[in-house]
Amino acid sequence: MALKQICSLAENNSPLELIDWPTPVPGDREILIKISICGVCHTELDEIEGRAPPPRLPIIPGHQIIGRVVKKGSRADRFKLQDRVGIAWINSACGQCFHCKSGTENLCDKFTATGRDVAGGYAEYVTVSEDFAYVIPSRFTDSQAAPLLCAGAIGYRSLHLTGMQDGFVLGLTGFGASAHLVLKLVRHNYPNSRVFVFARSQNEREFAREIGAHWAGATESTSPEEIDCIIDTTPAWKPVVEALKNLKSGGRLVINAIRKEEMDRTALLNIDYPDHLWMEKEIKSVANVTRNDVEQFLKLAADIPIIPEVQEFALKDANRALLELKNRKIRGAKVLKIEE
Repeated sequence: MALKQICSLAENNSPLELIDWPTPVPGDREILIKISICGVCHTELDEIEGRAPPPRLPIIPGHQIIGRVVKKGSRADRFKLQDRVGIAWINSACGQCFHCKSGTENLCDKFTATGRDVAGGYAEYVTVSEDFAYVIPSRFTDSQAAPLLCAGAIGYRSLHLTGMQDGFVLGLTGFGASAHLVLKLVRHNYPNSRVFVFARSQNEREFAREIGAHWAGATESTSPEEIDCIIDTTPAWKPVVEALKNLKSGGRLVINAIRKEEMDRTALLNIDYPDHLWMEKEIKSVANVTRNDVEQFLKLAADIPIIPEVQEFALKDANRALLELKNRKIRGAKVLKIEE
């Protein structure tokens, strides 16, 4: 499935076209993967609707990829044929700059993204450098593993950036693929902590309570008590503003979103400095993931284990999956089955 032009899903409910695309040939240190599953991420909506840095059109989106190695380049020796591997958002980085050498390759100026800068996983085959592919723990099915590569890994990074400690109250604004995995992680790693969820959908709030949230309310709600740290996983500005009023003095709000929707930017004008930001409250963004984030989260998720809730769609139904995501028809994560 390929995106040929930027468009609004409000005007075009089928932005992706099913087309023939040549099977890629792996370079010297690359592997060719036959894809079985690709996760569906809100980042695809940002690319399609023009909020994210513009992709190189036409482009095959998708960056939560699970498949088998079917061919190797002449100098690729990390994996064997038929090994099950995954590909995440980070497709490459320079390896030489300050950020790459200091463990923050996600901030590298030459960072490239799967499904944006190079062809992604809404397809039958894809190539990737063997250094940017991941061993998938046997604990997971292909469908369960796909969301761990982005929704899970970026949630893991976001949680780390909050400064979370056992006993803290964590807030989650929005309750989609990433937030539901963060909740599962917190319940295991921080047994004395409570999680408060803010979501505009009653179904999302019920789902959050069902899998362990201590409280769930609407976006505009006042939480039962002040919150130590918050992760925002929404595409809008309003939940950020609403969340700040519930944040403790000295607390931190981490925004886990590649872009925010333009139409809601006026919500920022409603920030009241004393109520929302004073008393050393912080707002911090999270950008991309590192390979270390992905590898650590995959191991942690297998050890706990953290099993995502998934909804499966056929590749030909990718547009329907994206439209449901746009309309917040979400329960866990959505994935595309490439192999029937």
